Amino acid sequence: MLQKTIELARIDRWKSGWLAVALMLATPINGAAEIFALPTDGSDLIGEIQYTKARHEDTLIDIAREFSIGQDEIVMANPTVDRWLPGNGKEVLIPRQFVLPDAPRAGVVINIPEMRLYYFPVQPKVKATQVVTYPVSIGRMDWRTPLGATKIVQKVKDPVWIPPESIKEEHAREGDILPDVVPAGPLNPLGTFAMRLGVPGYLIHGTGADKAYGIGMRVTHGCIRMYPEDIERLFPQVNVGTQVHLVNQPVKLGWSNGILYMEVHQPLDEDRMTYEQLLDLAMDLIQNKTKQQQVVLDGAAVRQALQQPTGIPIAISKPSDPPQTFGGT
Repeated sequence: MLQKTIELARIDRWKSGWLAVALMLATPINGAAEIFALPTDGSDLIGEIQYTKARHEDTLIDIAREFSIGQDEIVMANPTVDRWLPGNGKEVLIPRQFVLPDAPRAGVVINIPEMRLYYFPVQPKVKATQVVTYPVSIGRMDWRTPLGATKIVQKVKDPVWIPPESIKEEHAREGDILPDVVPAGPLNPLGTFAMRLGVPGYLIHGTGADKAYGIGMRVTHGCIRMYPEDIERLFPQVNVGTQVHLVNQPVKLGWSNGILYMEVHQPLDEDRMTYEQLLDLAMDLIQNKTKQQQVVLDGAAVRQALQQPTGIPIAISKPSDPPQTFGGT
């Protein structure tokens, strides 16, 4: 009886702490996720680059959330802009143009190094004609998000979190004692919506108000974490049984109007590559992508994309000019 009373008191303190932080952090967010029409000509490029001007009180992280962009994503696209103090009137690039991953255009596709989810709504016997995309957080190096094909096996609104022993032990080493059961609430680490994957122990879920600005980083224990407003939009659209493909594509290639584009993201730390290895990967992908179409590559553009990844699609082919060779760094 005494033990039960202690546990209830711990949970009450936990809930009280959540509420206090939630009241401080919860602010209305409109979000800016867009639905893109899939190209009908077989092209692989969607969206367009946008720009906005920072306000005096903005950080890049505020702007990222406003436009449904991940934290690492917006920092990588704006390497010369201060993350915490861009400055009033500073022009900020919004990376809202994407090369679609090399994966089935049906259901959910998550490109792990890109930290981005693509959802292709499909109907029986009808190909997807649209795609909507959201930034996500993924597992840290020691809690790697799995790869491969799976599906959504369960959907839960207002989930309760039962921390695994491994996570409780990790928190305990840092002096943070987790309760055995974390009830639904404003700071539940699973947020308001959760979708369980066929891989045991892994979810696509939202987040509590205290962690909502950490989307687009390697911060989870392997799950796929989304902005609360993004998963609120996605949750009702995705049915149980929807296919999910988790892919590892730091380099993506795609055609648009006869021009070949390359989009490069930093490989995962555990897959770290030298420039030469990344170049070999890119050249293999280029060879496969150009089997049916002649192309004259822009060597300087290829080198720039690989040496200074921005996550922004870069045109790497020319309509004419002689082919170029590639050297090392």
